[in-house]
Amino acid sequence: MKETKGGGVTAIIPARNEEANIARVVRSVAAQEGILEILVVDDQSQDRTGEILNGLKAEIPALRTVRIDSLPEGWTGKSYAVTAAARMAAGEWLLFTDADTEHLPGSLAALLERAESEGADLLSVSPGQRTPTWWEKAVIPLVYVHLAGLYRFEDVSNPHSPAAAANGQYVLIRREAYERAGGHEAVRGEILEDVELAGRVKAAGGRLLFLPGAAWVQTRMYQSFFDMWRGWTKNLYLLYAMSLTRMFRTVLEVWLIDVLPTAGFLVLCALVALGRGGVATILATVGCFVIAVLRQWRYSQALDRIGFEPRLASFQVLGAGLFGLLLLSSVRAYCWGGKVEWKGREYPTQGSTKGTR
Repeated sequence: MKETKGGGVTAIIPARNEEANIARVVRSVAAQEGILEILVVDDQSQDRTGEILNGLKAEIPALRTVRIDSLPEGWTGKSYAVTAAARMAAGEWLLFTDADTEHLPGSLAALLERAESEGADLLSVSPGQRTPTWWEKAVIPLVYVHLAGLYRFEDVSNPHSPAAAANGQYVLIRREAYERAGGHEAVRGEILEDVELAGRVKAAGGRLLFLPGAAWVQTRMYQSFFDMWRGWTKNLYLLYAMSLTRMFRTVLEVWLIDVLPTAGFLVLCALVALGRGGVATILATVGCFVIAVLRQWRYSQALDRIGFEPRLASFQVLGAGLFGLLLLSSVRAYCWGGKVEWKGREYPTQGSTKGTR
């Protein structure tokens, strides 16, 4: 594997019970031009993650593993894991990536060149999302469309804008900028450590570059509906900057404008078919149909802009209903529940600050 100029890239991958994913991500990272070393942190895995990693070492000489057997108080699991690896890293660039990602051929060289040519200190991409099930097709694209409105790529990348964000599934950062911002140790207790780290880099004068990343990295974030529910419950309240007004406004928007017209259209069609509707009912039916079609068309355009298949817009109504419930679930967890759960650990929500994954 060829090193890049300036000392190469150290890839850091936290892994907790990732036997289904770990071989794929390590191989896809190892195949990238520019990788100096791959540090995988086995975060108290109880499955075959460690065994698989040991088997990969003979195949991939650049692979090193670190085992964590405890989590200090005040840390999230991910921040502690990547901090342990960052202290050992030799590269002048650090690539933080998740175990559920797959890096497409040539992605690191292309993104590193982009970062260097544009003077970025931190480059992050929002990976392409694989959505094989109905619930992923309904929810995941819709969530990312709304997040693209909250964290506009062009605003985050604008050095004159205070907006800051990153997607922890892929964060490429200059080691110097990482250390200047305090690294993950400075955001040790943040559930959204990636957004908070990006904010610290930008506040310290660093340049951010945030891009749609479907052409370079792919991922499937959740293996089950309940994992998805827990994951977005953990994240949405913080991603909405703890703004109840904004969250409730979004719930009303998706339910009243996305769900209600389609539901109304179906009910009114039934009334017309039963001969119980007059001219007003027919006009209302047409009105609901027009609103539903326009919303779905706008949604398909938004999906295309951020790298999703426009045809996923057919799941909009179902996704909008579930997204509204997810927003309310996140509000409940942070305002009344007192804790969120992720990967078998519970984190207190009282006193949480804005800080993804």
